[in-house]
Amino acid sequence: MYFKRLKDLRVDNDYLQKDIANLLGITQQYYSRYELGHYTMPLEHIIKLAKFYNVSLDYIVGLSDIKETKTRKK
Repeated sequence: MYFKRLKDLRVDNDYLQKDIANLLGITQQYYSRYELGHYTMPLEHIIKLAKFYNVSLDYIVGLSDIKETKTRKK
């Protein structure tokens, strides 16, 4: 599945594919295939990126245009 926002988030935050690949514990080439939509990104990686960029999962997958995550009050 192709998530256009993967590249947008990375570029907007001045990261290289290599930086994000290191965060996820994969190679740059493998991460590149995620951005191109050649491989489906596992949910655990999407969650890690949502936390890293401080955005919602819905934003990353294109279900929402709202970047900010809402924190729950305890």
